[in-house]
Amino acid sequence: MSKIIALTNQKGGVGKTTTAINLAAALGEASLKVLLVDFDPQGNTTSGIVTNIKESQPTIYDLICGNASPEKCIMNEVSTGVDLIPTDIDLSGAEVELLRSKRGQLVLKEVLDPIKDDYDFIFIDCPPSIGVLTVNALTAADSALIPVQCEYYALEGLNQVLNTIEIVKQKLNLDLTIEGILFTMHDVRTRLSEEVVQSVKDNLDEYIFDTKIPRNIRLAEAPSYGMPIISYDSGSRGAESYRLLAAELLNKLAGEN
Repeated sequence: MSKIIALTNQKGGVGKTTTAINLAAALGEASLKVLLVDFDPQGNTTSGIVTNIKESQPTIYDLICGNASPEKCIMNEVSTGVDLIPTDIDLSGAEVELLRSKRGQLVLKEVLDPIKDDYDFIFIDCPPSIGVLTVNALTAADSALIPVQCEYYALEGLNQVLNTIEIVKQKLNLDLTIEGILFTMHDVRTRLSEEVVQSVKDNLDEYIFDTKIPRNIRLAEAPSYGMPIISYDSGSRGAESYRLLAAELLNKLAGEN
C-alpha cells in the first residue's frame, strides 16, 4: 500500500504542517510505518516533532545534493511509527541549484523511490509557494492532499494549487491524483466556516474529506513542545480529529484497491 502524499497549498497558515505531523502520528499510532519529509526551508515540520537536532544531522538538502545517503538522513522513531527526514534553511539554496539542473524537477523522486517500499506512507510537507521545491514534491508524489483554512480567501488559493497540480500532472507526473481537500481551523459556530465549506462542496465535492480539523488550542500548542497532538494531549478534540482523518484515509484507499 506504499504511497507518497504531498501536502501542498501555496497559501501559508492553512494547517499544512500541522496536518503532515499529526496525520503521520495518527497513522503511526495505528501501527503503520510512516516517513515525514520536511521539504519546506522554514523547517516547521522538523521543529514541530523533534525538540533537539545535532548540528551534524544530515538533512533533505544533503540527500538531494548527493552528500548523504537516505539512511544517514532519516531520524528513526521521532514519534511512534514515524521517521523523519529533517530540513534546515540550507534547503532554500537548493532552489537555484535545482533550477540550473536539467533533471532538477525529478531530484526528490529519484531519492525517495529507492526507500518508498520501506514505508506504508511518505508525507512530503511542501513550502507555501509554487516553485521548484513544490514541483519536485508533486513530481515525486502519488497524490496531493490540500489543506484549506475556512476563511474568506480560501477559494482563491485553492484554485491556484489545483492549477499547479494539473500542470505537473500533464508535464511531469501523469499518475498524480488529488488525495483530498481537508478543511482546517473549522469553527461550527461561525457562518464563514460553513460558507467556505459549502462553496468548495459546490465545485469539488468529490475530493472533500468528511473529517474537518477544528480550531483547537491544544493542537496549536503542541508544536512548541516538539510533539504531535496525539502525544501532547491524546484526549483532545485535535487528536481525535486526526485519528478520524487517518481512518478516513485508510478506508478511502482500501476502497480503491
